[in-house]
Amino acid sequence: MSGEVNATGASPRAPRPGTQKSSGSVTKKGDRGAKEKPATVLPPVGEEEPKNPEEYQCTGALEVDFAELCARWGYTDFPKVVTRPRPHPIFVLSSSVSEKPNPDDQRLSGSCSLNSLESKYAFFRPTVQVELEAEDKSVKEIYIRGWKVEERILGIFSKCLPPLSQLQAINLWKVGLTDKTLATFIALLPLCSSTLRKVSLEGNPLPEQSYHKLMALDSTITHLSLRNNNIDDHGAQLLGQALSTLHSCNRTLVSLNLGFNHIGDEGASYIADGLRLNRSLLWLSLAHNRIQDKGALKLAEVLRPFELMHTEVVERRRLLLEKGTQERMRSPSSSRYGDPRTEREKSQMMGISSIALVDKTDKTQTVKTPKGLGKKKEKAGEVVKKEEKSGSGQSPVQGTLKKEDPTKAGKGKVTVPEQKPTKGKGPKSGSKEKRSILLESEQLIAEATEMVNPLLEPVEHRDGKVFLPGNKVLLHLNLLRNRITEVGLEGFLTTVQYQVQFPKARSAPKGPVGLLWLSLEKNCFSPQCPMYTMLQELMLPRDPISKAKPREEEATAFST
Repeated sequence: MSGEVNATGASPRAPRPGTQKSSGSVTKKGDRGAKEKPATVLPPVGEEEPKNPEEYQCTGALEVDFAELCARWGYTDFPKVVTRPRPHPIFVLSSSVSEKPNPDDQRLSGSCSLNSLESKYAFFRPTVQVELEAEDKSVKEIYIRGWKVEERILGIFSKCLPPLSQLQAINLWKVGLTDKTLATFIALLPLCSSTLRKVSLEGNPLPEQSYHKLMALDSTITHLSLRNNNIDDHGAQLLGQALSTLHSCNRTLVSLNLGFNHIGDEGASYIADGLRLNRSLLWLSLAHNRIQDKGALKLAEVLRPFELMHTEVVERRRLLLEKGTQERMRSPSSSRYGDPRTEREKSQMMGISSIALVDKTDKTQTVKTPKGLGKKKEKAGEVVKKEEKSGSGQSPVQGTLKKEDPTKAGKGKVTVPEQKPTKGKGPKSGSKEKRSILLESEQLIAEATEMVNPLLEPVEHRDGKVFLPGNKVLLHLNLLRNRITEVGLEGFLTTVQYQVQFPKARSAPKGPVGLLWLSLEKNCFSPQCPMYTMLQELMLPRDPISKAKPREEEATAFST
């Protein structure tokens, strides 16, 4: 019993009365403080409260604007804007330098190694590297590598990049982009200067592979590099559809680099489908992928005459009908109730106005024979009245027939040879020069409108099938280090043989003539393969670089 009493009695003696009250009062005060005072959220480490970034007006100096906007957004430790370092020249040791090490030199080299280590570590610090123009030191290119670009950083760039009037390229290498930040980056591009044409997003794999949004119809990007982004066949499908479909086509992209990805035969087929109706892409790299013979044959097939599918044939017929109706609407005979002045101006621009010819003959005849003026005026008036009637109220067929009647009735009056002496006259030479310029511009516009859709190109009909000439705009194709065998190699050999013979068979075309550079090295066939040597022999005269080398050698030999 005594042990139990001692045990129970020891428990109230352990804490002192004063300490118990004080501890109780402390906990109550803490609870009251927690209830009365709201919890203060501390800013992240290295950040401060924002200072009205929207009120800042950018000056066009990227280093100043970026630092000020980062400070206003609350950053205290932010990347600095530095000039992009250039590689140092390699110095070759001369033979006069002794090979024995000097102890003083070793001590100096040890101190220099510490400085070199510090400079190497400084290389990996987050920076915004810029390349400047040589003349006015304005920012030409931006390089960001190795640090994550967040949403707020892109917001800062959306304010400080638009004032850069000479910005041409943005390179983001391993910056941790997501599909959301990529959408923000794409929305930033239209705000930048119109000189921005090159975008490089390398080492930024995305789950949804939404890189095709950079190739939208309203995009102004001409050079796009998407290397090392783990793009598979699904991503290649989206990119192929962005290149061209039956009803849409990208007209600005000139070069596309898809090297070091995971594109296979199916993805290469999607890219080939995009090249069917695309006439702007000149440079394509699919190096270091997983393309085999099936994908290689699809790519080779697009570069020579290929058969149109049923949907493409239907679309071609629809486009031809639209083109025919537009030409009828443009012709002067189709306008029944048009203004005769506008009709006369149009006919003068086209150089087929018989009214102008009649006026010219009247003037020449009045100079030669002023006595018989009344009779010839009446005849000319009859001709003009007939033309006015045919142009105002009659059908197009009747109008054209009556325009030809004066030429048949009065062969001596209105003829083409009589138009030649008037070329030397002063007041009419300027109008004819303008007319010729307008005709040339109309021809150029007509050619451009015809080249808008490749389905309007001249086709071949064979065995009830329609064949398009193929894509002869692509000049550079890189398929280095894939899995192509001699089967795929034979397909490319057939394509190159067709492209080599095409200019010889017909008149020399004004436009492109096909591949000028094709790389198939490091694939699954022997470099001594007869087909590969034949392909190289065919491509060697077409390569502009190989043509330039003998000229340089001749120039150096002539100078020496």
